[in-house]
Amino acid sequence: MPKYLEMTADKFTFRVATDRLYTREGVWILPQPDSQRVRVGVADYLQQHNGDVAFANVKPAGTQLAAGGQFAEIETIKAMVDVHAPISGTIVEANAALNTGPEAINQSPYEAGWLAVIEPSALDAERSTLLGPAAYFAVMQAQVQEDLKGL
Repeated sequence: MPKYLEMTADKFTFRVATDRLYTREGVWILPQPDSQRVRVGVADYLQQHNGDVAFANVKPAGTQLAAGGQFAEIETIKAMVDVHAPISGTIVEANAALNTGPEAINQSPYEAGWLAVIEPSALDAERSTLLGPAAYFAVMQAQVQEDLKGL
């Protein structure tokens, strides 16, 4: 179980798992033990911000990804969210459980709600484009403050 950085705003609590790296947009990667592969999902703030997930479509195993290219779509009650690859590589597994239980993204964004496992092709080179947990937490805090101004 990862440790979390947490912030509460209004009636919402947002968590950032401290054992993974993030994009500014809120996509996380978690290196898999004893493997070069990484598990990929969306951060707590991203899933809460967009609402209850009704459908998740992840590109199938074998799909080649370029960093920044779309690899999944999440349909929520509020929006259709394109999820962009945090790194280049090949999808080796899509989370099949999301086909019948997409709400796992809302209920457990850092555990059961993962989207895909990727075999990276340039992780060492692309790692510098990702944020550590504290840096992403700061980005998330700024986004939350912006959201609160709009209320």
